[in-house]
Amino acid sequence: MQFVDYVKVFVKAGDGGKGCVSFRREKYVPRGGPDGGDGGRGGHVIIRATEKLNTLIDLKYHREYRAKKGQHGMGKKMHGKNGDDLIIPVPVGTIIKDAETGDVLADLDKNEKEIIVAHGGRGGLGNFHFATPVKQAPRYAQPGEKGEEKWIILELKLLADVGLIGLPNAGKSTLLSAISSARPKIAAYPFTTLRPVLGVVKYNNFRSFVVADIPGLIEGAHRGAGLGSQFLRHVERTSILLHLVDISETGEGDPVENYIKINRELELYSKQLLKKPQVVVGTKSDIAGNSEKLDRLTSYCKNKEKDFFIVSAVTGKGIKELISFLSLKVGK
Repeated sequence: MQFVDYVKVFVKAGDGGKGCVSFRREKYVPRGGPDGGDGGRGGHVIIRATEKLNTLIDLKYHREYRAKKGQHGMGKKMHGKNGDDLIIPVPVGTIIKDAETGDVLADLDKNEKEIIVAHGGRGGLGNFHFATPVKQAPRYAQPGEKGEEKWIILELKLLADVGLIGLPNAGKSTLLSAISSARPKIAAYPFTTLRPVLGVVKYNNFRSFVVADIPGLIEGAHRGAGLGSQFLRHVERTSILLHLVDISETGEGDPVENYIKINRELELYSKQLLKKPQVVVGTKSDIAGNSEKLDRLTSYCKNKEKDFFIVSAVTGKGIKELISFLSLKVGK
């Protein structure tokens, strides 16, 4: 299934029904008074979070949502039926914004959490409401109110405990496949991960935590370069960042410079991201070759007092130690 995490849609709540102009017509009541009923309320447009979805794909191809109108009032003071509410299901973790103002309307971060994004119009009052001792036969009623309408933005931010970040080909997908049952695409070229992938890491019998593989970041990612800003939003949800750095002899560039480059992009996107706990992981240690890159990254992390691990997803080196460390961090 295609992963979609940003859509803009139009929502229109139902209009309220008209109030009724009616008079009693009964055999033994020759001077029957007004008995026009009220119109029904228009249906609301409601957005509700559900754990059954993990993408906004359905909303991408259905860009307009309209709730039902309220029924008009009827004689004998009969109230018109309220319009049916329109419920739009979205994945847990979806943020709702007003497209015009940019204001956040809701953060649907829990299952079944919901928000009314467009309120249905109130039904009009029937003519029996307007009868007075002076005017006993009013021949007018209220029209129903218009339902709210607006453009809204839905932005999905994945909910995960640990987020994997790093340059393309840093080994994020390979590590995720080694520590969980997730099977992301793995290949020897950049940007093989085109959408975030979630994996569940199990430890201590029945305990577990969720890891998100975020597509590789490059310089200028905060401006949208590569797969940049469209995926940086998912990093904001994670509790811990696992920063993977390629220390193999085939890896491009200096490992320390690569590490600093990615952190600069995080800061330019949101300074809050650098406040998250960050663990540095030297990857592909099975093909590290000479130890120059490893020594340089190790020395840097030691001087900066960074948590640092050396792993190989292929041989399993350092994997258990890393999972054990993360389980303690996530459990806090």
